[in-house]
Amino acid sequence: MKKTTWLAALTFLSAPAFAETVSVEMIDLGSGQSAGMVTISSSEYGTVFTPELKGLPAGVHGFHLHANGSCDSSSKDGKTVLGGAAGGHYDPEDTGKHGFPWTDDNHLGDLPALYADAEGNANQPTLAPRVKLTDAKGRALMIHAGGDNHSDSPAKLGGGGARIVCGVIK
Repeated sequence: MKKTTWLAALTFLSAPAFAETVSVEMIDLGSGQSAGMVTISSSEYGTVFTPELKGLPAGVHGFHLHANGSCDSSSKDGKTVLGGAAGGHYDPEDTGKHGFPWTDDNHLGDLPALYADAEGNANQPTLAPRVKLTDAKGRALMIHAGGDNHSDSPAKLGGGGARIVCGVIK
């Protein structure tokens, strides 16, 4: 009996399911309704963002960690900015530069682009090799209206445009 219990305990403790995970409810900034969830988990290769989202415009979207843990609107030049309280892309090294998720001379919050199918569903995981789950906690996870070219040219911040869906990572 003791041998079986010991074996079960070892199997239980070594299971990969024990990688830390966090689930984030993502809110459509226009309607205030839930767009679904993103599960964030640690892996030996970086942090995995696994979306289960619906209602997005079809196509590629900029996907970023933002500096602040808020999805509230803000005001800029007299105009309301949905999700503006999230601040800019998370940039702890103060690079001031947008780039690829795997390069070291840009925002740490630059994640791989998110893809929504023709029905507006996004469920393909993305891997952020430089990000640790501890980097993400307390920050906003943002989805932008347009794609991301991982550059500041020809459009600043990858050209993703308006913020459309946001969640706060706790």
